[in-house]
Amino acid sequence: MKLFNKVAIITGAGSGIGRASAIMFAKEGAKIIVADINDGGGEDTVAAIKSSGGEAAFVHTDVSLAYEVESLIKVAKNKFGKIDILFNNAGVVHELTPVENLDESLFDRVYAVNVKAHFMTAKHVVPVMREAGGGVIINMASMAGIRPRKGQSAYASSKAAVIGLTKALALELAPHRIRVNCICPAAVDTPLAPQMVPKGISVEEFNEAIIQTMPLGRIATPEDVGYAALYLASDESAMLTGSCINVDGGRGI
Repeated sequence: MKLFNKVAIITGAGSGIGRASAIMFAKEGAKIIVADINDGGGEDTVAAIKSSGGEAAFVHTDVSLAYEVESLIKVAKNKFGKIDILFNNAGVVHELTPVENLDESLFDRVYAVNVKAHFMTAKHVVPVMREAGGGVIINMASMAGIRPRKGQSAYASSKAAVIGLTKALALELAPHRIRVNCICPAAVDTPLAPQMVPKGISVEEFNEAIIQTMPLGRIATPEDVGYAALYLASDESAMLTGSCINVDGGRGI
């Protein structure tokens, strides 16, 4: 097993990429802390893991709130005795919107969840990992942070910030044997995806337009991204830090 006896926190694990990754990690031997703001989705993920013989626990967490992030790390440490892997997967998107029509409150919310939360989880998990002699942090970025689409000013810039934060943390934490990498997916078939569709366009029309920009000719599945996360979490990627894996069907070419 690639993650035998490892302890992993996965944020946003109540659905989509987070759920797929949690189930994969558990099948590879990891004990999972499922963190999500959606209690029902989080509990469903835990149930799916336990039904396959895995070990998991749910912790309600709003990653935009510092005290809830701090509590998440403490609960995980108390529950399983250590934290080997942190997958910062939770995120929010916004409808494709011209910058002049984008509300400041929405911009702030996007940055609170997509960027500040990554900083706060690192702040609280690094001492735990350092004490244990190392660990792995995986941050969810996006191809939007490298190659934005029109109307993504808040989302794309937040993901570019995640890429920069990942590289900065990788340099800082390398002496402590804590590896920090990120994943940059293009379009992924998750419950969040329809929230990006602008008014006047159907989800089907939007998806077809996206597919036309993907050399491999399809939108990614949550499992496509989960496999990349599994690789980064495992010792197979022991020489990778500060890297971004593009799960983009060739869109970045």
